[in-house]
Amino acid sequence: MTGANHNGLVVDDVSMVFTLPGGGSVHALNNVSLDLKSGELLSVLGPSGCGKTTLLNIIAGFLAPTVGAVFLNGNQVVGPDAERGIVFQQGALFEWLNVRKNISFGPRMAGKPAKETNEKVDHLLNIVGLGDFGDKPVYQLSGGMQQRVALARCLANEPDVILMDEPLGALDALTREKMQGLVLKLWKETGKTIVLITHSVEEALFLGERLIVMAPRPGRIHKEYNLPFAEQGLTQSPRDIKASAEFIEKREEILSMIWEMEEEIMGGMDK
Repeated sequence: MTGANHNGLVVDDVSMVFTLPGGGSVHALNNVSLDLKSGELLSVLGPSGCGKTTLLNIIAGFLAPTVGAVFLNGNQVVGPDAERGIVFQQGALFEWLNVRKNISFGPRMAGKPAKETNEKVDHLLNIVGLGDFGDKPVYQLSGGMQQRVALARCLANEPDVILMDEPLGALDALTREKMQGLVLKLWKETGKTIVLITHSVEEALFLGERLIVMAPRPGRIHKEYNLPFAEQGLTQSPRDIKASAEFIEKREEILSMIWEMEEEIMGGMDK
């Protein structure tokens, strides 16, 4: 696989070894390759220690891989850049600013014209369902609302790729399901490439047009799926989709796969 002259995101044979302060090393990723076309939605699953967050940090440009490279639209990723936006589990918002100023922060720092920025913020507030909350301090918002602000702030920078690290993990079940619907809506309306890390098998299945299951020690791609549920979620009820025989069958298959990996890890630790 090569990243040159390629529109989209390419992870090209990436390995990552961390050297420990007291000697020794941790082989976090081994020969991971991915080829995401522009506009695809990938979810990443796997047991703890399989390198999911390490992979996301390499794509973000926070870490340089020990071997291999990442390319976006043919250009090698060598550090953080606005073309790759990130949404964390906790929104990482500026508590002292209101909703509007949080969302407009990136364009303002980039020196974009005020009128253009204000129009963009109005549009994004409506997209994420916060049209009436622009002047509210973020600390007055619920967790779900704060994650809506975080999504809007990420979109305001017009990234090509949105990286999500457990973005809905801290939310209650009902809010989480509503936010899953919002992620699908944003994906379809904006045409962005999205890479989503989650510990929830159900969430990965529902949101991932493509889904990879990673295995640990060292972290590698164990299995990949192409799934219909994200597309279905744009027009059908999430409850109906998640209750369907096809969804349940895939969920049980992946749960068993991850359960076996966890058992192996725990067995290895007991020795």
